[in-house]
Amino acid sequence: MKITSFNPLIITKDAEAAIALFEALGFERHHNRKDIDGKDITNVTMKDANGFHVDIAQANVPQDKTIIRMNVSDFDEGYQFLTERGFTHPSGRIIEDKSSKSAMIVSPSGFAFDLCQHIKDHD
Repeated sequence: MKITSFNPLIITKDAEAAIALFEALGFERHHNRKDIDGKDITNVTMKDANGFHVDIAQANVPQDKTIIRMNVSDFDEGYQFLTERGFTHPSGRIIEDKSSKSAMIVSPSGFAFDLCQHIKDHD
């Protein structure tokens, strides 16, 4: 399994406040996705001068969550690798669109990955 990126993902009701904090720390908005999975979910990828990334997602959640976004070159291979090691996929949903395929995968001890494959060959 080839990991193509690995960074924190903050899920919050108030993304603009979190984005402002990271902008003050020297991060810049790098990529923005809206209406993820046909819902009112927006994800902003930010990057600093050192190449560090953080994703901030605006979603209707009861409290902020921080998880690990792990992009892989092959989603199915990454999914199999993690589930063979006891990770679960509580929602059972895999979100697919023209530019990505992703799922929330949870470890036996409770930490979570947003397992994602970025699809580069899309319209």
